[in-house]
Amino acid sequence: MKAHIGVDSRHRIVHTIVATAANVHDSAVLPQLLHGKETRVYGDSAYVGKTEAIREKSPRARAFINKRAYRNRPLTDRDKETNRRNSSTRSRVEHIFGTVKGLFGFRKVRYRGLARNDNCLNVLFALSNLFMVRKKLLRLSTA
Repeated sequence: MKAHIGVDSRHRIVHTIVATAANVHDSAVLPQLLHGKETRVYGDSAYVGKTEAIREKSPRARAFINKRAYRNRPLTDRDKETNRRNSSTRSRVEHIFGTVKGLFGFRKVRYRGLARNDNCLNVLFALSNLFMVRKKLLRLSTA
């Protein structure tokens, strides 16, 4: 099983969750992860060539997809620097997975079917959203 998530990079809030079988490629669920109001879409090199799919679902979005090196054509220094900048924003998604796996103990999952595991993922990522904004919520409750 794989969990694909769409995240607001500014607030680190998960807005979309898609659970698929493990043999489904990441780029196959890209249109389902976009809500249509994005202005920027960050992704790793698995999403190379998906700018048209991004443009169809979210016309105002610019694609910040990491470049990929090919045989006999390594990445230039400029491409490496661009990938590094993109990856610093993409790392915010990994923080959310770190919260779900480390804090909530969801490292390994017993497969109970996609529907049940999807429900579990929805609850876990809702909790991670609350965890990410906990300081803001505490400030609001004391004000």
